Amino acid sequence: MIDVNALRENPEPFRASQRARQADESIIDSIIAADSTRRSALSRFESLRAEQNAFGKKVAAATGDEKQSLLAEVKELAAAVKSAQAESEDAKAEQDRLVRQVANLIEPGVPSGGEDDFEVLRHVGRPRDFSAEGFEPKDHLELGELTGGIDMERGAKVSGARFYFLKGMVARLELALLRLAMDEAISHGFTPMITPTLVRPETMAGTGFLGEHSDEIYHLEEDDLYLVGTSEVALAGYHGDEILDMSDGPTRYAGWSSCYRREAGSHGKDTRGIIRVHQFNKVEMFSYVRVEDADAEHQRMLAWEEEMLAKMELSYRVIQTAAGDLGTSAARKYDCEAWIPTQDAYRELTSTSNCTTFQARRLNIRERTPAADGAAGGRTRPVATLNGTMATTRWLVALLENHQQSDGSVRIPAALQPYMGAADVIDVQ
Repeated sequence: MIDVNALRENPEPFRASQRARQADESIIDSIIAADSTRRSALSRFESLRAEQNAFGKKVAAATGDEKQSLLAEVKELAAAVKSAQAESEDAKAEQDRLVRQVANLIEPGVPSGGEDDFEVLRHVGRPRDFSAEGFEPKDHLELGELTGGIDMERGAKVSGARFYFLKGMVARLELALLRLAMDEAISHGFTPMITPTLVRPETMAGTGFLGEHSDEIYHLEEDDLYLVGTSEVALAGYHGDEILDMSDGPTRYAGWSSCYRREAGSHGKDTRGIIRVHQFNKVEMFSYVRVEDADAEHQRMLAWEEEMLAKMELSYRVIQTAAGDLGTSAARKYDCEAWIPTQDAYRELTSTSNCTTFQARRLNIRERTPAADGAAGGRTRPVATLNGTMATTRWLVALLENHQQSDGSVRIPAALQPYMGAADVIDVQ
């Protein structure tokens, strides 16, 4: 959640952030008013409680009729204290309700606007010219069917629309991709993790996924558990209610998990193939860092994602997402979008977000700062959290289409060949 103390001291950046996100700006003033009410109620409660404690000593020293009279006053004072406490708690609950409706404060330089207002930072590589090679490219589903590697029909028969089977060499291609992604993450100091795919409501809410896009999430009502759309959720909750030691630098985890998304509101979009599906696999980077180190870690994550794309021999562009298209928790997000030949468009393969202290405040994840004299035992403060995609099932779309050959076979990038028994091509069946 946002820092209410920072909002109280300087509300204008929060108003500007709401405007940039195309969100309700007036809620900032509502929070300020609720904060004032809470502080006044808390002050009244503490004053009355102090009076009650002092009165108790006076009663203990009294005798006779004086004591009886004082006891009657004590009863009235106790009722006043109870009322003030209830008022204080209600005011805090109202403030918390409002604060949880506000998305993270965006970072300086994030473009304003919605989905189409992103900023293109750079293009890397040149899209393959199939016309110069003398053939029309096939889309990834046709290639998957020709190589016996994607079966949407039986996926729908078994599970419904937007489900699929991966088979044979295409299944091996996905495993190779994810294994390479995990090895890359390990080489950059990430601890590999196989994470739960079901989490409690407080974990899902703590990461900011139960806001305006909660309809994207599968909820098991009988168990009150949520299926995650990314291992970021479980990895963020891993250190909930803990104090971390940040003296040796970032704490980094790489989560491998299946992910689930309802794709609510996407009816008619990307219905062909495996671009927009209900279940997929993913290797996700997740870092806990000191606030001062968050920007640098964000740039490192982006660089590591680009290294993976280079190993996949894909052309792509890097964009900075506009404020209105950021998730609730993100203060800044970069996407890497690979060129998809049959769509004549760039499509997202990776994203990396700096969530600053937003998730850590909700999940109560802190670090202990050094004392003034440099000794241990200083104050605690929230850490920053960041996440980034290292590889996901959707990458198969770009790999199949960009590395196809005229006969429908698919060339395997050199970096993946050691993970596929040295095979260099996926042949037509």
